[in-house]
Amino acid sequence: MLDLSVTELSAALAAKKVSSAELTRAFLGRIGKLKDLNAFITVDEPGALERARLADDRRAQGKAGPLTGIPFAYKDIYCTKGLRTTCGSRMLEHFVSPYDAHVVEQFSAAGAVALGKCNMDEFAMGSSNESSYFGPVRNPWDRKRVPGGSSGGSAAAVAARMAPAATGTDTGGSVRQPAAFSGVCGLRPTYGLVSRYGLIAFASSLDQAGPIARSAEDLALLMNVMAGHDARDSTSLARPKEDYTRMEGKINGLRIGLPREYFGEGIEPGVRRAVEQAVAWFKSQGGRAVEVELPHTGVAVAAYYVIAPAEASSNLSRYDGVRYGHRAREYGDLIDMYCRTRAEGFGAEVKGRILVGTYVLSHGYYDAYYLQAQKIRRLIARDFDDAFKKCDVILGPTAPTTAYELGAKTGDPVQMYLGDVFTIPAPLAGLPALSVPCGFDGGNLPVGLQLMGRHFSESLLLGVAHAYQQATDWHRRVPTETPL
Repeated sequence: MLDLSVTELSAALAAKKVSSAELTRAFLGRIGKLKDLNAFITVDEPGALERARLADDRRAQGKAGPLTGIPFAYKDIYCTKGLRTTCGSRMLEHFVSPYDAHVVEQFSAAGAVALGKCNMDEFAMGSSNESSYFGPVRNPWDRKRVPGGSSGGSAAAVAARMAPAATGTDTGGSVRQPAAFSGVCGLRPTYGLVSRYGLIAFASSLDQAGPIARSAEDLALLMNVMAGHDARDSTSLARPKEDYTRMEGKINGLRIGLPREYFGEGIEPGVRRAVEQAVAWFKSQGGRAVEVELPHTGVAVAAYYVIAPAEASSNLSRYDGVRYGHRAREYGDLIDMYCRTRAEGFGAEVKGRILVGTYVLSHGYYDAYYLQAQKIRRLIARDFDDAFKKCDVILGPTAPTTAYELGAKTGDPVQMYLGDVFTIPAPLAGLPALSVPCGFDGGNLPVGLQLMGRHFSESLLLGVAHAYQQATDWHRRVPTETPL
């Protein structure tokens, strides 16, 4: 049962081939067996078993939905009532939220069974899951390598069959890049499609909740629960509910945009080969390749690392030791308490981004940095508008490399940031983007294929990915280092 998808598990539960309690025990056992991956910060075994019992009762009463009784996991950035939410930081090591995030409420209403909270880069700041206060997550394909970040714990948990699905958040690629590195599927929805209420904020104009699973079909099921208007989030979009399982998967005649900037220098040979083979498959099915240009791709990373730290410096000012979270034990006065609390509670990556963000917002530098970055953001959005006049979807690699070794880039953060060059543009433009496995490099490490679309084109992206997965089995491969 551990190797079945969410869709397959839902069918098995409906056919009474297995109970939710049995499934939940199996996945909890798998989590206990693979503790060395460090994918979870908190495992809620008693709570999960109780939720599974309630789900089985609900099915017996004929009140079940597709996700009723399905075990899954939350990234530890979602507030969960009665269960600690750490955000991968010492600052919130013992924080227990008094309320549930909107997404948590939705999954609870659907009867899904939360197993626990997954490890992540501290406050979602990182691309490798090495900045977590609780230690790095290890890639299930090679324990010496990173799983990607910041949703690395969620991606690793799904890849290692510790959970059939998990939630993540994507600010500059933090769902798609770990999905690519870990050999699973991850979707960043259109900005505002999923409520951010109860998500601990990093960069508010970029953060977006998204699902991680093993197939596009599973992502669609999860999106049916996650998407929807929430009046408590001022950026939540009021639009009719959509059934994402009605995927538009017609490839024949589909115009596939291939940005020249996504196929230039700097891409590892194994990544290039896998993506080009995927392009060849789409062409063989009647897809029409169209060359497009996204000329401001080269400055997207620079713009992002001005805007995101600026918003982070504002959002993280609330962690001062007064209201909640960590407080220094020894201090002289109020200002000393602030300083000591923040020095002790935040890790190096978070401190660095706060410093950068505060600097670019300061008097005399706002116009030179922050305002210019926002202008570039507008130009990037315009690039996509122009490109989508020629194509229906844009295709390319999710990341220029496969998973790198732990510690390989911690000494050179700029090199780590440049690894997000293909994932950052979509968030800056507020667009949906999806990563699915498309092969392996010479070292047997997964390669991710990224699909991007117009606003609210999630059904199209999921349908295209589903059609591809009907013809390939990359998404079904089990990591060799974590056999079932």
